[in-house]
This record gives sequence, structure tokens and C-alpha cells, in this order.
Amino acid sequence: MKTGFPMTRYRPAGHYKWFGISALGLAAVSGWLGWFWAPLSFIATGLFLITAGLLFALALRPPIEIHEGYLSLGRRVVPWMDIRRLDRTGWVSPLIVRLTLFDESRVTVIYPGELDHCTGLLRHMRRFSRDALIDGVPYRQYWGEMSPVAERKQAPPPRYRILRPEDEAEVERLYQRLKTVGNLDQKTSGDEK
Repeated sequence: MKTGFPMTRYRPAGHYKWFGISALGLAAVSGWLGWFWAPLSFIATGLFLITAGLLFALALRPPIEIHEGYLSLGRRVVPWMDIRRLDRTGWVSPLIVRLTLFDESRVTVIYPGELDHCTGLLRHMRRFSRDALIDGVPYRQYWGEMSPVAERKQAPPPRYRILRPEDEAEVERLYQRLKTVGNLDQKTSGDEK
């Protein structure tokens, strides 16, 4: 299904690789210290190795490509029209986004990039997912686009002056009197008998 050149390509940031190499170096130093002096430093060695593994896993993620008709996540291709829901997690860098597709399957997009690239990718994904709920909000409402029917309903009807200002004042005076007295008749209840 891949055709043509991508509009935009997002590659993982290079600093994850260098941080992974640094974590491996620190693991080697901790292991050397644990071997010769303090056996408790093997705990630090294990933690550095786990950290290095996570950093290398992020550094080796495939690039994400934005095409006009689909999103390419390495070998996986997701057409824009198949995305029904796009939910962002609290992670900004690395960016983690959950996609729900038309068949209720879920895809988690993990992009370990620089902060400005993460926000750019998120904006592209939100802009091209026209049939999706974006963080629970419909696409048109999220982007501030209103349908012509909604615009007609929201426009207030024009107000026309029916009375002159003096007549409006008289109506207001009678209304206030009606509220306080309860009726507008000058007669008392004894006159009606």
C-alpha cells in the first residue's frame, strides 16, 4: 500500500542512542566497582543495563511517515480514514498516542523525538484524522470548524423595535405595579358586589 514519497518523515532523536551508550558505560563502571569493592553496586549495574536497554529500544524505533492517505509506522500502514479515535497520553517527549481503529483494534504510536518534532507529529496526526474523535472531541469541533447548520442556529434573531421608548417605560411601570400589587384594576373587591 505504500506509494509515493512521504509528506513528512519523523526519525527518532539521536540523543537516545548516546544516552544508551552512556548508560552502558556507567553499567560497566558499576560492575567493575561491584567486582572489586562493593557488591551492592551490582544493583546499580542492573538498573543501568535496564535503562540502556530502554534507551536503545527507543533509539531503534522505525521512522514515522506522514502521507496524504495514510500514516506509516515502520512496516505498518494505517489509513487516515480508519482512525476513529486519537487519544494523547501525558507523555510529550517521547510522544505516546493511542489510536483506535474502525474495527476497535488499538495501535500505540511511540515517537522518541525532540520536543518540537513531537508536537509537529501530533499536530499532523490530529489534522489528517478527519473521521476521528480527538481526545474525545469531534474533529470539526476540535479545530473550531462549525457546520453551516450550526452557524444558522447560533445566529441570534434580529430584534425589531415595536414600541417607542416612552411606551416601553409605561409597560415596565405597569409590570412593576402588577408584580407588587397583584392586579392592575383600580377597583377594590368591595365595588364588584
